[in-house]
Amino acid sequence: MSLTDTQLRNLKPASAPKSVADERGLSILVQPNGAKWWRFRYRFDGKQKLLALGIYPDVSLKQAREKRDEARRLLAEGIDPGEHRKIIKTMDKSREADSFEGVAREWYSKMVPGWSQTHAQETLRRLERDVFPWLGATRLSEVTAKDLLVVLRRIEGRGALETAHAVQQICGRVCRYGIATLRCERDLAADLRGALPPVKVTHRASITDPKEITRLLQDIDGYQGAFVTKCALQLAPLLFVRPGELRAMEWAELDFEKAEWRIPAAKMKMREQHIVPLAHQAMAILRELQPLTGSGKYVFPSIRTPLADDAPFRLVQTLQPLAHRFRPCLGTEESHLEPQGVHD
Repeated sequence: MSLTDTQLRNLKPASAPKSVADERGLSILVQPNGAKWWRFRYRFDGKQKLLALGIYPDVSLKQAREKRDEARRLLAEGIDPGEHRKIIKTMDKSREADSFEGVAREWYSKMVPGWSQTHAQETLRRLERDVFPWLGATRLSEVTAKDLLVVLRRIEGRGALETAHAVQQICGRVCRYGIATLRCERDLAADLRGALPPVKVTHRASITDPKEITRLLQDIDGYQGAFVTKCALQLAPLLFVRPGELRAMEWAELDFEKAEWRIPAAKMKMREQHIVPLAHQAMAILRELQPLTGSGKYVFPSIRTPLADDAPFRLVQTLQPLAHRFRPCLGTEESHLEPQGVHD
């Protein structure tokens, strides 16, 4: 006798699993916890077998019967429905691994150990935002140069030409990895060389007049703000490091005996330790600062967080009249110009 939806809803669990038959090999197994599992029993090559068809009510009575009927059609053709399902799953996994997203994520996992955290995050963000939604599910071998061009034009259309060029380069690397792993035959990005207009490079103003450099250094020495900030400004033209590297300087990285600052490889873009010689002027600044912040981890601690992420180069707002002059020397980018506090 076949089941009805009303009977299914009213099935009560028992202390042990119980099976309730529907028809033509379909049944539902009621677990002690109340879960109801669809099952299809069949024979193949003289062996009794069982095929799971889902859980009620996620899989309705109608859907369960449709799945049973599909399994019976396979049996009529001499195909084991259980083995057929395994083959389909294997094919799906293979297709997923060979998709643009699958190959790109595999390439990313191989490359990311040698990248900085910032570069890794930016690369993945560009793929997930600008490429995967349109090309991710397609086999890499089936993606055409036209498909990629549509993606790049979409990015260009929102005014992000530099990002479009970066995405083209990333996709080229993914394609070359796909070629190396025998999952595609062409570098689509190379086929599109010249398709995007070049990025117009805007050079920031730099101080080239020795008199202006003198003025800048005098203005820094005359800065009346926070002492820690002033020390950072004074060190910047002596060390010639990136703003992020200077503001994240740690006391443990400084060797006063050798007059060296050893920046760990993990902090460097190229993942190699960088040794910065400390002139006697730099040593004097650090020794003067040590009684104030030397008991902590960072040379330039932030007032807002235990890290030095917002100090000391967010002081451009503080020295607004000098911003256009000292920005080139300190290498400050617009992303570092939010007004933030620096520890006094």
